[in-house]
Amino acid sequence: MVEPQRRLYVFCEGAKTEPAYFDAVQRQFDSAQILVEATGVGGVPSTVADEAIRHGKVLRRDIRRRADGRSSFEEADQVWVVFDQDHHPDVPNVVGRCRDTKVKVAFSNPCFELWLVLHLEPYDRPAEGSDVQARLHALFPAYDHERSPAPDFSDLLATLGVAEQRACDQAQRRQNEGAPSGNPSTTVFRLVRAISIAHAEAQRSM
Repeated sequence: MVEPQRRLYVFCEGAKTEPAYFDAVQRQFDSAQILVEATGVGGVPSTVADEAIRHGKVLRRDIRRRADGRSSFEEADQVWVVFDQDHHPDVPNVVGRCRDTKVKVAFSNPCFELWLVLHLEPYDRPAEGSDVQARLHALFPAYDHERSPAPDFSDLLATLGVAEQRACDQAQRRQNEGAPSGNPSTTVFRLVRAISIAHAEAQRSM
């Protein structure tokens, strides 16, 4: 078995939907040289960030102990945290702590399901998380916020590029409005882009 050259560790606030989505992404960008490991932590953003930060510290410590001189934490492995705005008041503090400890953030306002809706249609009106979840269920009936386990999201990935462009355009509109993380917005596309880049690099090196 080939040892992955790059690992992306994804710590998710949601315990079902987010890990199921990134499992589908791992299959989409299948490469023996990269590993996307998504873990549903649950809890609030600060809880998920704490777990991701601890994991990043362990990675850096282990790399310092290695004697083979392979790539550093910053150059190869990545740690990401995925969480929502919902009604959490401490999001700016959480984002700052992640930035200070080299943990990358994929943030959605109001919720992760916004990113999934963007695979299927433009969505650019302020909303509660429950509204976005209901819209996703209408567009993709296999999804049900209350159901367990989460569905297979592989079919959504056919429009991954469209979702990325919609999210980028949306982010630019929020930036122009002076509210970069305003409702609605999502930066999950940055994480998916990082996975895609890692996959392409692995393919070139084979």
